[in-house]
Amino acid sequence: MTSTEFHCHTRASTDSLTRPVDLVAMARRKGIDRVIITDHNSISGAREAQMIAPELIIVGEEIMTTQGEILAAFVAEEIPAYLTPQETIRRLKEQGAFISVSHPFDEFRKGGWKESELLEILPYVDAIEVFNSRCVLPRFNRKADLFAQKHNIAGTVGSDAHAAFELGRSIMLLDQFSGADEMREVIRKGIPKVKWSPPWFHLSSRYASMIKKF
Repeated sequence: MTSTEFHCHTRASTDSLTRPVDLVAMARRKGIDRVIITDHNSISGAREAQMIAPELIIVGEEIMTTQGEILAAFVAEEIPAYLTPQETIRRLKEQGAFISVSHPFDEFRKGGWKESELLEILPYVDAIEVFNSRCVLPRFNRKADLFAQKHNIAGTVGSDAHAAFELGRSIMLLDQFSGADEMREVIRKGIPKVKWSPPWFHLSSRYASMIKKF
């Protein structure tokens, strides 16, 4: 099976200092087969990493909409921030991207979703993130998992790594896939391997944000 990291960041995100080359090295060290780099509103870090390791890296993006964040894989063209969810999804579908929703019920994050808003877009996405290692309270992930089961939507999991050492804390074991369509075919049979990241992990992203600001 293919071990897949669905959610991680490089220095192309405002809250990460991880160089793409270091992320690639860490993935290889940990034996992760595929890594979807999902920088905030940017695909530049993913493209840089993909040039280093095309067999390993999938270009993704974590996109802030006017309501919450969307997590995409197999992104060909960068999607700007603060479009409506509907317009963001439309542009991703035009590219054939795989569309998930980041940490949907995390109340501590700007990118969380109201349940009513999530229900509006649910028919148009491929999955929602049912476990995010950086969710501080376990109930946020439990709520997402129960929501996915109730509405029969596939689930993804991710480390949300902002520092290289976090990579691979939460992965999915999937049957072989080579693109978004094949990912959609295998996602429901994926086996999650998850590990919670303690709150002090967030210090790396806060430090990165502070350094970049000043």
